[in-house]
This record gives sequence, structure tokens and C-alpha cells, in this order.
Amino acid sequence: MANSVLVIAESGSGKSTAIRTLDPKETAIINIANKPLPFRGWKSNYTVLDKSNPNGNLVNVSSGPGVYKAMQHVSEKMPHIKVLVVDDWQYMSSFEYFDKANEKGYDKFTQIAANLAQVAKLPKDLREDLTIFFLTHAEESTDVNGNRKVKAKTVGKMIDNALTLEGLFSIVLFGKVSKEDDGTLSYGFETQNNGENTCKSPMGMFEDSFIPNDLAYVRDAILAYE
Repeated sequence: MANSVLVIAESGSGKSTAIRTLDPKETAIINIANKPLPFRGWKSNYTVLDKSNPNGNLVNVSSGPGVYKAMQHVSEKMPHIKVLVVDDWQYMSSFEYFDKANEKGYDKFTQIAANLAQVAKLPKDLREDLTIFFLTHAEESTDVNGNRKVKAKTVGKMIDNALTLEGLFSIVLFGKVSKEDDGTLSYGFETQNNGENTCKSPMGMFEDSFIPNDLAYVRDAILAYE
């Protein structure tokens, strides 16, 4: 069983930048949005995996079945890879929703939710020395009492009614940007629920409730906890 972590953050809050601290020699990225990574040197460190470059560590794929297959490939065929990042995961559902825009009825939402769940549950069948980070956008909602809640972004209430995405993870981190006294911005992850978000982590895994936006730091903490 691989370790899996859900990282929720608003656009521009540093979740993709957190990849920068990972060792590219043992890291692979599934780039769902097929966009440039937001840190210097990424092109030389992450090259596209294809038939002409079987040692590549960057996969541009967006469909649910495609992401599922890529995750299996990394686990089974790339033993040197110890960290897998699924970047912009929310677009997997968004693109599928657009592809099914002309379909009527509720079946398309059921299929989108099923693909999400299938990918989220796959880590339990992958090798134990693999850590998988799912990076996804946040959205605001309200609970049954009308209280503000920030959660993982989906393509609508039909998906939310069928699936609570955070419930499939033991570790859910939330990206936060704080302004320091000198006016500089500090980027990090919240590790425990603050009453308005859905983040969580096992007791004692992280020393603080606010940690650096550093995926290598997060992985080290997980391995040390085990």
C-alpha cells in the first residue's frame, strides 16, 4: 500500500511550487493540465515519458483511465520512482465533464465520481515505498448549518452527493498564504482542521499545525512517523 496525501489549495497559493524540493531522480509527475511547472529548471529535470523517452518522469494525461494507467505504470515499471505527484487533479473531472457536456441525465456525474474514487483508492494497491501527492484546487461551500467551509473543488453538487473526496485520505493538507510582520508572504500547509477547512493528519505526524509548502518535508515526516 502506497502512502497518499491530498493537498488542497487555491490557485496561486504555492501547491505546485511545493514540488520544487523533491528529488527529480526519484519523482514522477502526472501533469493533468499539461502546463509549465512554476519553478526554475523544471524542463531539464522533468522530461516527458513516451516511447522515444522511456526514462522520462513527466506524464501529460488528463482522463480518469489515463491517470489510473499512468499510476500503475509508475508503480510496476519504474521502481526508482519513490514519489508520484498528480498535479491539478481537479481538471481530471473538469475535462471529463466538458467532454460529456452534451449528455443528458445524471449518469455522467456518476461516472465522473466513479473515476475520481477509482483513482483516489488506487494507492492501496500500489507498492509500499511510493508516496503519492494529489494536488487539487479549493472551493468555498457551506455546511448544513450555513457555516463557511473550504473543501476540495469538484464539478458540482451531484459529485459531492456521491463522493466525499477528503474521506478517501488519511492526510489532507490545506495550502495557506500568510503575511509576515515585515509584509513578506509565507507559503505553507495547514495540517489540522481549523473549523473552516477539511484538512487532517494523524496525531503527532507534524510538529506544527502550519508547515512549509515543501513536499519533501511532508514525505520525510510521513516516513519518520511510520
